[in-house]
Amino acid sequence: MGQGEAFDRYAVESSAAGDEGIKLLYDLSKEELVKIIVDDAKNWLAHDGLWFQAVEKRYGIDVAIEADIEAWRYFTVIEAKRIMERLGMQPGGGIPALVECLKHRLYARLNLQDVIEQSESRVVFRMLDCRVQSARKRKGLDDFPCKNVGLVEYAEFAKTIDPRIKTRCIACPPDAHPDRFWCAWEFVVEG
Repeated sequence: MGQGEAFDRYAVESSAAGDEGIKLLYDLSKEELVKIIVDDAKNWLAHDGLWFQAVEKRYGIDVAIEADIEAWRYFTVIEAKRIMERLGMQPGGGIPALVECLKHRLYARLNLQDVIEQSESRVVFRMLDCRVQSARKRKGLDDFPCKNVGLVEYAEFAKTIDPRIKTRCIACPPDAHPDRFWCAWEFVVEG
């Protein structure tokens, strides 16, 4: 089933169920839909941050990071599978599939990211501007130490796209990183 067919099936099922939240989207312009998508991504990130802060306040940062790692271990797989389904992809598409799927993540709606050094077997992905880290910087706070979360998040996302892809962190806080990016990840197809 292609991307359009899957969406049409979902739209019909939702409309048949009387889902007003879906029905109203059909009357909106492309610009209005883009605004909603960006706003929904901001809401998702705000909830993620508030959830983290609540756990941190109650149990401390180490426990909050451990819980965050476990949440990302599952969420990133769900996100990857939904993106692949929406794009009509099957697992095993290698670096080209990974690069395309990275463009469709919720983070891609909020953060400035790029890919460099792309080949059929390798790519470097960088987060040039991270909404969370930039906000902390504006508040005079230290970088958020997200490396351990990112190791799980990016590795699981990449493995879901193609089990042959291995992930390596180039730099991510609390590591030192150049001013031009917050974090960078190398993805290599092995085997």
